[in-house]
Amino acid sequence: MRFTRRRRRHPAEEENSYWVSFTDIMSSLLILFILAAVALMVQLMSKQDALGFALAEVDRQIEAQEVQREAMDEQQANFDAQIGTISEAEHVRAEILEEMRTRLQAEGIQVVLNDDSSVLSIPSSALGFDSGNYDIAPAYRQRAATIGAILSDVLRDGDRTDYLDTVFVEGHTDSVPFEGPLDMDNWGLSTFRAISLWQLWDESLPKAKQLDTLDNAAGTPLFSVSGYADTRPVAGTPKGASAHAPNRRIDIRITIVRPTSDELQEISDEFDSGSSS
Repeated sequence: MRFTRRRRRHPAEEENSYWVSFTDIMSSLLILFILAAVALMVQLMSKQDALGFALAEVDRQIEAQEVQREAMDEQQANFDAQIGTISEAEHVRAEILEEMRTRLQAEGIQVVLNDDSSVLSIPSSALGFDSGNYDIAPAYRQRAATIGAILSDVLRDGDRTDYLDTVFVEGHTDSVPFEGPLDMDNWGLSTFRAISLWQLWDESLPKAKQLDTLDNAAGTPLFSVSGYADTRPVAGTPKGASAHAPNRRIDIRITIVRPTSDELQEISDEFDSGSSS
């Protein structure tokens, strides 16, 4: 029987084997580290791209909000301008009628200014209209001409007509039935009284004060003449007081320039679209 004798490893061989194993392990760990680092870098780059997209979207939204805010500011400015124009026009109208009232009273002509300073009422008695008659009595013609001259003066002061739409010369009666020539009723009586006053102004005022030469802000004639019979009684007229004297009058009614319904609708639509976007 043969026995085989195993050769003992030299210490140097055992040491080399140990270092080879250690080197393999370290190489493997290094590879794993590199792979992990690459994976981490890929992940970081992906997150950085996502963050970049998110920041770009935030910037886009901020820019869109800024554009929207500027548009709403412009709409608000337009709206404020419209309101400011109306307020200024109301102020100008009140100035005109208050100045008329003051100057007419200084001439001994008593008139009535309504509560919102939009209508100046001239009693029929101040113009000398006889009952059932639309002619201004001769003794009152100079007084009627003075009213027209003062009205012309205050309207021509500065740029006041730029704020006005129409100046109405309105005839009014009480409710006592009137039967005149050609079966003319209270409608006709009130209308012809207003026309008589307008015609007197046209005949008596000098060319420089003619009222029919005045235009409104739109460039159309400023004045209009009309009659309403008893359909617009003075506020506070007792019920059944058909002969209530203040209802027999000529009104100077002034309307101011206001935004049209289309302009108001456009402003409303702009606000609605701005708030919903």
